[in-house]
Amino acid sequence: MGHPRLEFCLRKSKSPLSQKARQGWGTLEDGEGAQFLASLIIERFVMAAILERIVAATRARVAEARRGADLRELERRAERHVPRGFRRALQAKSRDGIAVIAELKKASPSKGLIRAEFLAAELARELEAAGAAALSVLTDEEFFQGSLGNLREASAVVSIPCLRKDFIVDEFQLVEARANCADAVLLIVAAVSAEELSSLAAGARRLGLDVLCEVHDGDELQRALAAGFDLIGVNTRDLRTFKVDLGTALALAAKFPADVVRVAESGIHSAEDVAQLRAAGYDAFLVGESLMRASSPGEALRELMRVPSGEYRVPSGRG
Repeated sequence: MGHPRLEFCLRKSKSPLSQKARQGWGTLEDGEGAQFLASLIIERFVMAAILERIVAATRARVAEARRGADLRELERRAERHVPRGFRRALQAKSRDGIAVIAELKKASPSKGLIRAEFLAAELARELEAAGAAALSVLTDEEFFQGSLGNLREASAVVSIPCLRKDFIVDEFQLVEARANCADAVLLIVAAVSAEELSSLAAGARRLGLDVLCEVHDGDELQRALAAGFDLIGVNTRDLRTFKVDLGTALALAAKFPADVVRVAESGIHSAEDVAQLRAAGYDAFLVGESLMRASSPGEALRELMRVPSGEYRVPSGRG
């Protein structure tokens, strides 16, 4: 073929992107094929590098924060906040309604600025009044323009539980989360090792924090189940490519044990999306961008939850 290195890389890779590239190689002329394949490989590695960059930046930032922190004072603040039962709230709401985790997200690496006028407390009140079962608050500053301040402000004005959404890689962030009034944290399987995942889960339990464990494919789901998580979210956005496909959640729905609370994340824009995912067995739905882009996030949430009652029955065999 004249490009043995590219051919070897693609032959070794089992990713859908590489399979598509192999198909393209076979249908294009040699020079065009090489250019096509090179662009696909570069896209894949550049997007994967964004996740690695975010995680690396988070580790560096956490190490610096830990060095400058008064850990004893942070622990005292954590003790003053009593976690409000994130998983329990989702279960209760899903029994006879639509359990939405409404996300406060100002920006993202893939979409840039999402909401310019971002007042965390006002948004939190509005979304709780519209029927959100819980809130998710972005706290990453560098890539998502979030903050722990937003988490504190949102949590202080609502009675529903709040999730700290960040790239959690160190137990210090767990103490930070509860000290800033979080009731739960997100752990992303793709961002940490198996050992770190187990250690962070144990640390969260010690602090009384629920954990939403995020996966994107079958292998990650098995890792989450093996680690004992009973609240698992399927992110339809692949963090390595930032592409969204609701089919990801639909394909994994049947692979959950009955006692696991299932959350569908990302790419949910309508009541029809909710109905489809609910019929597949999902208990709760994490929605951010479509709410944050709306002029009235509360009304957008109400529209999202207007699913005919017959469409959100608890799936057979689950309570």
